Amino acid sequence: MKFSQAELKEFLDTKVEIYNTPEFIESDPVKIPHLFQKKEDIEIAGFLTATIAWGNRKSILKNAERLMKLMDMSPYDFVINHDDRDLEDLNSFVHRTFNATDLKYFIRALKNIYIKYEGPEAIFQQYSNQENLQPAIHHFKSIFFELPHEKRTEKHVSDPLKNSAAKRINMYLRWMVRREGDVDFGIWKSLSPALLSCPLDVHSGNIARKLGLLKRKMNDAKALAELDKNLRKMDSEDPVKYDYALFGLGVFEKGMF
Repeated sequence: MKFSQAELKEFLDTKVEIYNTPEFIESDPVKIPHLFQKKEDIEIAGFLTATIAWGNRKSILKNAERLMKLMDMSPYDFVINHDDRDLEDLNSFVHRTFNATDLKYFIRALKNIYIKYEGPEAIFQQYSNQENLQPAIHHFKSIFFELPHEKRTEKHVSDPLKNSAAKRINMYLRWMVRREGDVDFGIWKSLSPALLSCPLDVHSGNIARKLGLLKRKMNDAKALAELDKNLRKMDSEDPVKYDYALFGLGVFEKGMF
């Protein structure tokens, strides 16, 4: 199906209205941070959930819920006040290649970020530029891994400057920064939704190509830059709202249009 620019915007805006609703939450990983009200709990639950958000969606939700229970449903308190014995209680956790060794480092790294840097929002604010948050993700990763750690754990935080589309952390940033609708939280007031990038994955990438929004065949940082540019043409202030349309068309509608 061929669209003019105006027709494409109208089509996608309609899909955004369909999927950017409370009903979207129940089957999506964003359901996990929605279990909490405190800013820091939402940040930590969101970050840990986004980190393991690959593979089967039911498995993601199941393991993320289990992780919150292992943290006594108080993620910020657990991060700040944990001791070595508390970390040992995490030894049974695993989601695909993310295991207890990775998780225990993530807990220590998050504590370091809250105590030394006043939380993740402050890091992203410090390193954001006027165009997007991709360089800030690079700096966040460097800070996140400044403590002693096993090299294998680094693979669980992507780096756009190494040509990664950084799907999961861009999804996390959407949750924290984007303000419109009931799905995203918009609790990071110091950052503009205009800086967000689409969480590019197989589903959104395939739909974007089908709609002419993306020509590059690989889902990497270069493809993300291309997609961002085209989404900003339709809405420069809230380009990532179209993630709902692309994801919904790919997952729920199986690209049938």
